[in-house]
Amino acid sequence: MSKDKTLTKAELISSLKEQDSSLNGNLAMQLTDAFFDEISAALENGESVKFSGLGSFRVRNKRARPGRNPKTGVTTQISSRKVVLFQASQKLKAKLKKI
Repeated sequence: MSKDKTLTKAELISSLKEQDSSLNGNLAMQLTDAFFDEISAALENGESVKFSGLGSFRVRNKRARPGRNPKTGVTTQISSRKVVLFQASQKLKAKLKKI
């Protein structure tokens, strides 16, 4: 995979089918959808999601803060919101360091 390449859901499903000949396209898609639905549901419930060797996802609350439109220079208030953070594991960091 090149540096500018993005792994898409369709490519992930295709890869699953290639790795396991017993999976057809529909089943691979259902498994992938169920996997992402579980992750999303956990994050929506405020839970962290951890994958050994990959990293963890968690939800963080960001406070409201003043901001500025860079085009117009007009200041505005940026509302508080929730964001998803990913923190890479030490194993993943070590692998990426080798690249």
